[in-house]
Amino acid sequence: MLTVTDDARKELDAYFDGKEKGAIRIFLAQGGCSGPRLALALDEPSDDDTTFDQVGYQFCVNKALLEAAKTVTIDCSDMGFTVESEVSFGGGGGCASCGGGCGEN
Repeated sequence: MLTVTDDARKELDAYFDGKEKGAIRIFLAQGGCSGPRLALALDEPSDDDTTFDQVGYQFCVNKALLEAAKTVTIDCSDMGFTVESEVSFGGGGGCASCGGGCGEN
């Protein structure tokens, strides 16, 4: 299941103003200290994807990732888009530069 908040829709509308709307991929991006996270990118759907038409936009996500994520919510914050799932995808906390411990003696 996919939910797009009103704030996220407004940001998408602003981004695509005067541009052709392309498909938006939800994918698992590798993260630094916080581990993998869900993210967005412009991309065309493939045969391995589930597609959603929501709030005037087409979203695509790999079927296996969607099954693992269960529900996905796209929102917007001061830092940009946030893509959240009811399932946590990452470990994190092991970066020496963040004091996570892997560089400690």
